[in-house]
Amino acid sequence: MRWIVNYHLFSGHHETVSLIKRKTSMKSSSLQKFRAKLAANEPVVGLWITLESASITEMAVASGLDWVLIDAEHGHLDWKEIMEHVRATVRSDTIALVRITEVNAGLIKRALDVGADGVVVPWIESVEQLEQAVKFANYPLRGLRGIGAERATAWGKCFAEHAAEANDNVLVIPIIESVKGAENIEALCKVDGVDLIFFGPADYSASAGFAGQWEGPGVAETILSMKDTARRLGKRCGIVTTDNANLRQRIDQGFQMLAFGTDSTMIFRSLDASLASLGKPTTLRPDLSVVDSTVRPARLRRPPESMRPDRGETMNPVGSGLQIELAPGVHLECLVGAQNQARGLTTGFVTFDPLSVLPYHTHPCSESITLISGHAAVLVEGRQYTLSPFDNITIPRGLAHSTVSLSSTKPALLHVALASDTPTRDMVDHPFPVVAMPDRSEGCPPFERVTRFQSAHRFEAGPNTEFIDYFNQTLMPGIEMSGGYGLFQCGGRLPAHIHDFDESICIVTGVATCVVEGRHYSMSNGSTALQPRGRVHYFINESSEAMAMIWVYAGPMPERIMVDEHCATVAGDPWKTVN
Repeated sequence: MRWIVNYHLFSGHHETVSLIKRKTSMKSSSLQKFRAKLAANEPVVGLWITLESASITEMAVASGLDWVLIDAEHGHLDWKEIMEHVRATVRSDTIALVRITEVNAGLIKRALDVGADGVVVPWIESVEQLEQAVKFANYPLRGLRGIGAERATAWGKCFAEHAAEANDNVLVIPIIESVKGAENIEALCKVDGVDLIFFGPADYSASAGFAGQWEGPGVAETILSMKDTARRLGKRCGIVTTDNANLRQRIDQGFQMLAFGTDSTMIFRSLDASLASLGKPTTLRPDLSVVDSTVRPARLRRPPESMRPDRGETMNPVGSGLQIELAPGVHLECLVGAQNQARGLTTGFVTFDPLSVLPYHTHPCSESITLISGHAAVLVEGRQYTLSPFDNITIPRGLAHSTVSLSSTKPALLHVALASDTPTRDMVDHPFPVVAMPDRSEGCPPFERVTRFQSAHRFEAGPNTEFIDYFNQTLMPGIEMSGGYGLFQCGGRLPAHIHDFDESICIVTGVATCVVEGRHYSMSNGSTALQPRGRVHYFINESSEAMAMIWVYAGPMPERIMVDEHCATVAGDPWKTVN
C-alpha cells in the first residue's frame, strides 16, 4: 500500500499535511496471515454461506473465523447478496471466497471485481481446466483478468495499487469431486498458482455410483489418498466437516482448511438437538413438509423397480460368524459385514472376560455399543459411562474410546454396530484423565450419546410393539447409520416393508419369526438377520413370550417404505426373477 502526501498552501504560509491511505478491497495482509497459518500447519476454519442475510457473515467475522465461502454455485444468492456478504468482511482478517459455477472468465472476473479475496472452482478434472481458472484470476502478463472500475480497485481510484498486489495474493481453490478428478490428482497438484485443494465427498460419491451418500463405499479412503498426494506435493487440503468430532478427526488426518458446515446445516443441527432433547425428533421431507409420526405412511402396491435387490437375505446364528480377538480376553464375533455382502454396516457381539479391557482406539466411522449382559463401562476421552443392560452409547467417528469389564467373576456381552462393512481401527496411545459420569448421564453433546434404557422415550411402530431410537441423524447430526431397540409382545408385528439400505436385526430376547417374501425363519439367542436393500420383509412374535431385537440401518434415518402385504408372500414376491 502507498502513502500519498498532499501539501496545501494557505495564506500566512501555513502548511496542512493530510495523509491518505489508499486501499483496495483485497485484504492483502489478511491473506498473508492466512497463508502463514497454513505454512505453520495450523488449521484455518470457516463457514459455508448459502443464505442471503449478510448478518451471517458478520457473525462469522465477529467469531474470528479465518474465512467464509459464499456459495454462488448452488442455491439462490444473487450478485447483490454476494457483494453484501463480501462487504461484511471488510476491515477484518476473515477471508471472503466465492464459489462459482464453473471455469468461466466472466464469473471469476465478476467475483474478484466485487472484492472477493479468491474463488473456489468446482468439478475440476483436468490440468487444462485448472490452468485456465488460474489465468482468469490473474492480471496480465501472468493471466487474462481484465481491470474493472469496481470495488476491487476502489471504484477505479486504486488501479495501480490493486494490479500490483492482486496476483501475489489471490486464492484459486479447485474442488476435486469426481472419479476423473481423482485420477488426475498428481498432475493437478503440480499446477502453479494453487495453494489449496478442496475435496467434495458427496459429489465424488455420486460420480462413483453412490448418489445421496456423503462418503460411499471406498470414498473415504480415496479422499485420504488424494490428500496424502496433495500434501506430498506441497499443497494444503480442505474439506467440509459434518460435526465437531469429524472436525477433530479431519485435523488429525492432515486437513487444514476446514468448514464447520453450511449456515443452514448448522442451524438445523442446533434445532434438531433441541427438539431431540424434548423427545420430539422431526424428519423433513424433500417437499419441506414434516413427517408426523402419528400418521401411518401410505403403502405402495409393490416396491419400485429401482430398488430391485441384488443379494439374498442371510440368517446368522451365534457361532457362525467371523471370530476376531480384539485384545487379550476381548473377542468379537462378526455376524453381519463384508463376509456376507453387507453394505455400509458391520454388527456382532463382543465378549469381555472378567476385568478385561479394550484399549483406547478410534474408528473412521460411527460405532454403537449396547450392553446385553454383565457389568461394563465405556470411556470416551476419559468420560466414563457405566452401562446397565440395554443401555446404548453411540460414538461418532474419530472419537477415542475404550471399554472395560467391571466384574471380577462374570463376563460382559455387548452388541456392537459400525457404519462400515470393512471397519478399521487406530489404537490411541494417549492418557485421558478419568471422569466418572453420573449414572443418568445421556452423554456429552455434540459428541457421544448415551440412551438409558429405563428412561428412554418409547413409541409404537406396529401393533403390540414398543420401540426406542438409540441413534439417527436427528438425534446425532452427521451420523451415518440409525438404530434402536424393539420389543414385541405376543402377536406384535411390523407391516411388510423395504428399506433403501441394508439392515441388521439381532434377536436378543425370545423367539422371532422373520418373513422375507414368503420365506419364514425362526430366530433366537442372538441370531442376526441381514436384510439387503429392497428385500420385502417383516418380523412377528408368534410365541407366547415377549421378543426383543436390536436393529441397525445402514442409513442415517430409520425410514421404512410400506408395501402391500401380498409382496411378503411366495405368490406375491415382487422379485420373482431374483433368488
